[in-house]
Amino acid sequence: MRLRLLLVAISALLVGLLGCTGPARAVLRAPTPGHAGAATPAAPARPASCPVTRPNGSTPPGEQPSPTHHGNGALWTVLPRDGMARIRAQDVQPDGALGMKFPWWRGTPGYLAVAGRRLDAPAPPLRAEIPAGYFASGFQASELLFPTEGCWEVTGRVGGEGREASLTFVVQVIAPRSCC
Repeated sequence: MRLRLLLVAISALLVGLLGCTGPARAVLRAPTPGHAGAATPAAPARPASCPVTRPNGSTPPGEQPSPTHHGNGALWTVLPRDGMARIRAQDVQPDGALGMKFPWWRGTPGYLAVAGRRLDAPAPPLRAEIPAGYFASGFQASELLFPTEGCWEVTGRVGGEGREASLTFVVQVIAPRSCC
């Protein structure tokens, strides 16, 4: 039974890391309150001016410890060690958004919702693609789509039926040199 659960967890992790594509994928888009419409892209902030969150090493249940894990006992993700989300050229979307996959682990049952706002300049809100097909708790893949580079605050929320959890972090999003 344990081996079976381990194989399911490894499969879910691989699907999350390699991505889920195709017409059967349900996508939830989470706008950030207080930001309406498109804004003119602003110049990127200096990384030193962004209060990035460094991972705290809190490991989700059943996972191998990693210095890149970040969580609070109810919700976890993986963060860059230095807080700099360096976007690869192949992850720039056709609309110019900067995509990066973020795995989540839910200790509280419910659907994951992710919202984000740029801290250092006006910008449209972050979009989150959260595929359906995962259990009510445990691993959940996502792709965060940042409309611009800069300093971004991201909040993941999960819960329902009286139990809720959230996790907030800050990353400095850096576009590829040949981009944007």
